[in-house]
Amino acid sequence: MPSSWRRPRPRPPVEADRPHRPGEALGAGRAVRDIEALLAGPVPAEGPTVDEGEPDTGEWSATEGGGFRIVPRWESDGLVGVYEREWEEAEEAASGHLAALVGELDSRWGAHRTAGMRVPVFRDLAGEPLPPLYRALCDQDCPGDLAVWGPVDGRWVAVSLDQCDGGAPMILVAVVADRPIVGLDDGE
Repeated sequence: MPSSWRRPRPRPPVEADRPHRPGEALGAGRAVRDIEALLAGPVPAEGPTVDEGEPDTGEWSATEGGGFRIVPRWESDGLVGVYEREWEEAEEAASGHLAALVGELDSRWGAHRTAGMRVPVFRDLAGEPLPPLYRALCDQDCPGDLAVWGPVDGRWVAVSLDQCDGGAPMILVAVVADRPIVGLDDGE
């Protein structure tokens, strides 16, 4: 767990904060409803970046900071000891979940654009400063490129598929922000 983890502040429960259970199929309809609830939910305008964990397990459940909220929406089973064809099938299934979700959101909000994570990841590895949203994504090992829509109801929405190493589960995260989500250039 990143060193910034603190006990979550009390806030009203939001159904969108409960991700699909590990290994559970990702229904695009439910995922869209979850993202719409996240879009309508609270996003702090300012403040420090804070990670939230499940009270019973300590597992990461959300990160929020000035202008954004990141929530894991789906997680595959763990892939420790999974190799070759079985690993490829898990990767294909996860990519399929992302593609179905992106397709649904494209049909609702128009074509997405991509905000790449290559520059933030390399800047993170070099110890360089990053905008808070990108710092939070790197701190949570979410290096996947973001599919971005916005503005949608005055906010920006993004989703990505992430895996921090070959044995870790693949996770699909959703981001909502009150400011544009733009890719970083090498010089920014």
